[in-house]
Amino acid sequence: MTRRRRKLSEEERDLWDQVRRTADPMHPERKPIVDEAEWLPEPVRKTPKVPLEDVPTPPQLEHFTIGMKAKKGKHKLGQNLTPAIEDEVAGAPLNMHKKTHTQMKRGKLVPDARIDLHGMTLAQAHPALVAFVMRNHAAGHRLVLVITGKGKVKETDSPIPERTGALRHQVPMWLQMSPISHMVLQVRQAHLRHGGGGAYYVYLRRAR
Repeated sequence: MTRRRRKLSEEERDLWDQVRRTADPMHPERKPIVDEAEWLPEPVRKTPKVPLEDVPTPPQLEHFTIGMKAKKGKHKLGQNLTPAIEDEVAGAPLNMHKKTHTQMKRGKLVPDARIDLHGMTLAQAHPALVAFVMRNHAAGHRLVLVITGKGKVKETDSPIPERTGALRHQVPMWLQMSPISHMVLQVRQAHLRHGGGGAYYVYLRRAR
């Protein structure tokens, strides 16, 4: 609560006037304060008022939506730009005899053995695939069929694209890894009669 300032009586005012007339100023060279804004602290300084007609009008912002200026190409927003697994497998170098390779791609060769990994988890499928390849390589088999399934398309609101068919993508990678990479000569997508996009032909090297 602020206290109200007491007014001086006439006797006190006369006494103060006598003292003021006889007192010498401490800083006679100092100029009298004309504008209080000259001595007020910086935050308290008064901002000069600008007429409304002199205030600049802010520029109008154009309408904008996300993606409106993105370059339009053959790839749509949210599309996975990495090569499809079938393109990666088909683009691998040809290591086997060309005529045999053509017959295999057309489904003319009968696989010596097959394994169905569809329905297995990745932890279950990896050791099963390794054991299958090692067993058939030791038996002298050349062409084996690995069934993975095509995978189900999951409905998700995530903006990040997801590949369908975990096994379908993992099997070609596993076949290039130790301890079976040196046994595998060629990997190709199977013909429709043997599973199509949900299976792989694995052509093994000759056992020594």
